Amino acid sequence: MDEKDIQILKTALSEGTSSPDEIHEHTDIPKSTVHYRLNQLREEGILENDLFDMDLAKLGLSITIISEVYAEFDEGYHEIVGEKLADVEGVNQVYFTMGDTDFIVIGHVTDRAMVESIVESYESIEQIQRTSSKFVISTVKNERHPVNDFEHDTLVEALTGE
Repeated sequence: MDEKDIQILKTALSEGTSSPDEIHEHTDIPKSTVHYRLNQLREEGILENDLFDMDLAKLGLSITIISEVYAEFDEGYHEIVGEKLADVEGVNQVYFTMGDTDFIVIGHVTDRAMVESIVESYESIEQIQRTSSKFVISTVKNERHPVNDFEHDTLVEALTGE
């Protein structure tokens, strides 16, 4: 990863495109270089898709539920419980965390009935002791691409050591 890769990534994410032509227009990096670098980033697993982001509210998944999940400690429980949580319909993200909370689980649903269904699914998992769920009232920031949260020079220094 070098400065050009970072410039290509930031442009692709901020402009919402993986088109070498469009990235070239914003960066002046030759199209052939952009194309080659994008392929390299895909092969390295850094780019996983072609940026098909969606507006979940327009899709109908307008309720975001964030749940803290407390589970019984046991060897390997983070993998076992984590996988069970990930399998719950409507759950989009599962994080095993340090501190009082064992897992943070995020789901996007259409209505209160789906919220209730998700919470009931959590409670049916044997190793879960309790949960605490919250509704998002309004989203202040939802940057889907954390690369956009850094200045170009900060990323270059942190990722390349330059």
